Amino acid sequence: MNALLTRVATAPGGRRTKWLVLAVWLLLAVALGPLAGRLGEVEDTGANAFLPRGAESARVNTELERFRDDTVMPAVVVYTGDGARAKADADRAVFAGFAADGKQVAPPLPSDDGEALMTVVPLSTEEDGLTGTLDEMRRIAGEGAPPGVEAAVGGPAGSLTDQVAVFDSLDSTLMIATALVVAVLLLITYRSPVLWLFPLLAVGFAAVLTQVGTYLLARYAHLPVDPQSAGILMVLVFGVGTDYALLLIARYREELHRHEDRHTAMAVALRRSGPAVLASAGTVAVGLACLALADINSSRSMGLVGAVGVVCGFLAMVTVLPALLAIAGRWVFWPFVPRYGTPARKAHTVWSRVGAAVARHPRWSWLMAAAVTCVLALSATGIGMGLQQSEMFQDKPESVVAQERISAHYPSGASDPARIVVRADRAAEVRAVASEVPGVARVEDGDRTPDGELAALSVVLEDVPDSGAAKDTVDRLRAAVHSADRGHDGSVTLVGGTTAQTLDTQRAAVRDLRTVIPAVLAVVLLVLVWLLRSLVGPLLLLGTVVLSYFAALGASNLLFEHVLGHAGVDWSIPLTGFVFLVALGIDYNIFLMHRVREETGRLGHVQGVLEGLTSTGGVITSAGVVLAATFAVFAGLPLVTTAQMGVLVGIGVLLDTFLVRTVLVPALALDLGRRFWWPGRLFRGLGRPEGLPRPSGDREHASA
Repeated sequence: MNALLTRVATAPGGRRTKWLVLAVWLLLAVALGPLAGRLGEVEDTGANAFLPRGAESARVNTELERFRDDTVMPAVVVYTGDGARAKADADRAVFAGFAADGKQVAPPLPSDDGEALMTVVPLSTEEDGLTGTLDEMRRIAGEGAPPGVEAAVGGPAGSLTDQVAVFDSLDSTLMIATALVVAVLLLITYRSPVLWLFPLLAVGFAAVLTQVGTYLLARYAHLPVDPQSAGILMVLVFGVGTDYALLLIARYREELHRHEDRHTAMAVALRRSGPAVLASAGTVAVGLACLALADINSSRSMGLVGAVGVVCGFLAMVTVLPALLAIAGRWVFWPFVPRYGTPARKAHTVWSRVGAAVARHPRWSWLMAAAVTCVLALSATGIGMGLQQSEMFQDKPESVVAQERISAHYPSGASDPARIVVRADRAAEVRAVASEVPGVARVEDGDRTPDGELAALSVVLEDVPDSGAAKDTVDRLRAAVHSADRGHDGSVTLVGGTTAQTLDTQRAAVRDLRTVIPAVLAVVLLVLVWLLRSLVGPLLLLGTVVLSYFAALGASNLLFEHVLGHAGVDWSIPLTGFVFLVALGIDYNIFLMHRVREETGRLGHVQGVLEGLTSTGGVITSAGVVLAATFAVFAGLPLVTTAQMGVLVGIGVLLDTFLVRTVLVPALALDLGRRFWWPGRLFRGLGRPEGLPRPSGDREHASA
């Protein structure tokens, strides 16, 4: 059985099988390629795509689909300045042509202070031209205004249009930027005009397989896909795929110095690096899949879609990439072609010197590295959680400008009221109860379902939608209407709307942290125990990654607050950031410690640690820089949530690459000696720990 698995694993580099592997991939790309561009067809852009499962606000959205007017979404035009009345009246006549069938555009509503006018235009969402309609309305509102008169178009329709504009450009922007970043970094890494193309070709195959697999799973297995997870998917595939390519190519180059035949060299490279790549991909995929336990739909989508991308990236990197390299031969490394019988690397490298420095003072090394990460982690204690709708964009769109002007002159919730869904025969009673709730400006009657069973009420809040005060009002409103439900044959009155959605998402995010994080830690620990065949080492590695996460969160918070000017951190960031960083950050520990374990069995513990650090230092650093750079692409996007995700993951990966994996982990392993491998075979086989060069007087380390 083991012989069969070995033959299968090394087939991509075989003399004849390499052609078969390449042919299979080419056939898959040609046959399935047309499906790769259809991922947008299965994306969930509905109202509940970013809400928690079963949340009250999500149930309201579901119930609102039963109403006759569920396809109507209001756009709100706010006018300020002297002479605004004439402009508003003139625009109203034009806007009447945009109103949904059977709907009227009410006269402009003046504010209590007399300094603003607000026109509500009911637009139909059944047609695909909502974005075009909003653009035309904004053009009309901005033209012909008297001096001093300003107009802004916002409301639910304006907010939706501005968000869709972000996601529409997300895929193409990320793909182009990520491909350019990876290409440049590969050129710098390999210093070859040819070799950098091979990882990109393999990633291209992986991208096609990923998009096809995600599309098929979404259509036939109900895999949740939303625009945000679809955009992040390609960045993840590029990042992890390039990481695996760098590790495999580095080991292949090393084996080319030891084996004259390139097919033998590739077979050895696959056999020796394969377990590390498999463990890494398995950890990342299963760790991301743990997000399926989350309540928030967007977190579940990101985790499950990401797991599909990692698996497809792994398959491409251990099959088509070795086949391409074996077909091409040694010349792809030109001008630094690895020659058989020559040393695989220089006698003294940067990483050998780093290892020697750490070995001289292992305890001080890991204490100093831990101190740096702890100081950065302290910055996470003052993190401000939650962003209002107006704070979700790095550049302020027109819908946010409109909301600010409405808040300055009207009850802040006038443009985006809360919604109550109630049984029609109790609508009057619930309206009376809701009107008495502190923080409610007024309650307005809405529509009814065609069967007359349900009624919808609009509740205008005094405070800005999704602000802290507005969320407190929603809590009071829910308590009041739910209390009124008692004794009415089990009927349930539901409160939803933007503020309720923000409140439900915030609370679900806290629940998800408590559910998903233990599952991810358990998965990572089990993989490390299987890989290293020990218990002490995996526990320490897991602890270093968690510490690195909090350090990255603290450092990111400093950037968000003092450099990028963000008002806070989105509620989704701590959980998704943790899953990405723990799953991706453990990659480098896996790459390092798998090689350390291999060399320890051959050279002993101390030399094994140093040889593992020296041999993997360059490739892991390159991989970390590439992965951090790909996620840093997010920082330039207009949506604050994606920018924060990119900054957090990028900083965390760099900390893992240059501090945790370089200093902290090797120093801990050297300080513990053979106990690092307890209770596995290496612990028993090493016997007493080897001597370490320590300063005189350090009895423990002198005898270690």
